[in-house]
Amino acid sequence: MKTAYFRFYEELNDFLPEEKRKKMFEHSFAGKNSVKDMIESLGVPHIEIDLILVNGISVDFNYIVREKDEITVYPVFESFDISGIQHLREKPLRTMKFITDVHLGALTKYMRMLGLDTVYKNDYHREDIIKISVKEKRVILTKDRELLKRNEITHGYWIRSNKIEEQLKELIERFHLKNEINEFARCLICNTQLINIDKKEVQEKIPPKVNEHQNEFYYCSNCNKIYWKGTHYEKMRVKINGILKSMFNH
Repeated sequence: MKTAYFRFYEELNDFLPEEKRKKMFEHSFAGKNSVKDMIESLGVPHIEIDLILVNGISVDFNYIVREKDEITVYPVFESFDISGIQHLREKPLRTMKFITDVHLGALTKYMRMLGLDTVYKNDYHREDIIKISVKEKRVILTKDRELLKRNEITHGYWIRSNKIEEQLKELIERFHLKNEINEFARCLICNTQLINIDKKEVQEKIPPKVNEHQNEFYYCSNCNKIYWKGTHYEKMRVKINGILKSMFNH
């Protein structure tokens, strides 16, 4: 058996057991292994990694790990210029579009309410998600760590939290989405862009109390659903505004 030494930084530690977090640890291996395969065997998906240094030198995922190598692994650098070093992530997508897995149905609803283009079906399998992501250039959001280890995936993120407020914070911070928010722009059911529609055109399709108190309506041309800013909208908006305020009004 051979030995190499690993150190993971920042949020990459979320994938590691407690005893291996935030410190250099020893890892035994046999045969010829790429650094990518070895990192993923430790539980960290390649899609979350932006830089690997072996003995202080930048390498790509194909590097074959050697005896006594010291390997440091870094996530995306938000604040530092590492243009002179080899990036391992794909360049950011020009247009931010997402696809979510079966575990993120509630998050999807809030994302669509924020106007974020988000594809979701509760019966999507892994292969469906990968194909749509690659074809439509969508970022995969998932609670499935193993999915993000697939080589075909170029843009993805593992949602850490199980609480909707924290999931939204993660998403907005990780992808810098503050300026992308456009409330009431998409259908919560099918993701289609909503159309502002005149009240006269929907009066016969809405409840009398809604007709009495609401004047602004939105229409989904795909599923024929009519939206207005009622109590459900207000509850969601209060939650979203609270999240945004906590993030940007320090």
